Amino acid sequence: MKAFMEEVKKNKALFVMAAPAVLLVLVMQYLPMSGLVLAFKNYRYDMGVFGSDWNGLANFSYLFSSGTGWLITRNTILYNLLNLITSQMLAVLIAIFITEMNGKIFKKVSQSVIFLPYFISWVIVGVFVYNIFNYETGLMNGLLTSVGFEAVNMYDKPGAWPAIICIFNSWKWCGYNSVIYIAAITGVDSEIYEAASIDGATIFQRIRAITLPSIKPTIITMLLLQVGRILRGDFEMFYQIVGNNGQLYNATDVIDTYVFRSLMQNSNIGMTAAASFYQSALCFIIIMVVNAVVKRIDADYALF
Repeated sequence: MKAFMEEVKKNKALFVMAAPAVLLVLVMQYLPMSGLVLAFKNYRYDMGVFGSDWNGLANFSYLFSSGTGWLITRNTILYNLLNLITSQMLAVLIAIFITEMNGKIFKKVSQSVIFLPYFISWVIVGVFVYNIFNYETGLMNGLLTSVGFEAVNMYDKPGAWPAIICIFNSWKWCGYNSVIYIAAITGVDSEIYEAASIDGATIFQRIRAITLPSIKPTIITMLLLQVGRILRGDFEMFYQIVGNNGQLYNATDVIDTYVFRSLMQNSNIGMTAAASFYQSALCFIIIMVVNAVVKRIDADYALF
């Protein structure tokens, strides 16, 4: 404590500058954690958070005994894994293609066009999806009927939506993620590429032998950061693209959309708090396990 106070006196200005950010995190992130007790209570509005009766693990038991807990957990993990793999792979490919382009103006225009979808909100993307797949007036069915095929009701085909969601997620995020990899590739010593070219290495050989090994730490760090959110579905994406279509719940429902819909429909605060608590706990366990595995293989690539 004495050493800490001496550090505060020594760097008083820095601590004053950091104080607003620390206070914001404390108020917005840590104080609300007291509400986690709702996961273990039979919440009543008239008795409040701390006055409601304890019910142990009853909320968790109900969540999983109904089968809903396993379903939304499976969907959340599978969607995040699929989105993680596709979006990161596409981002790496885009970064490599852009850095290998020769035309300076064409390179900047291409990067700007690819980055643009990041600024489009999921509300607008949801409108795009609806206008593409709408049964009566959608673009897809308009094209199908114009060439003699029957219209297809995509909102009645749950099996197609994992691919649809994955495609739009990659389209929106690949440009943003590629910026990080472009920066990593730019940091590679250009003399290494020149030496490889002198030795007769083709562009694909340079990418395989120089570019990919050089950005390997960046790729692993990005994957570790994303793994920590593997149980946190992108609520806006799922809700705006799928909406309240009950026919698609089994194929597209994730923990975040389930919690929101439960609060809106039946106001079961205890069970929704249990689902959120379960989600956060598993996220923490997964990131710790994955980081430990990476640290055991190569400590230089671990987050901590």
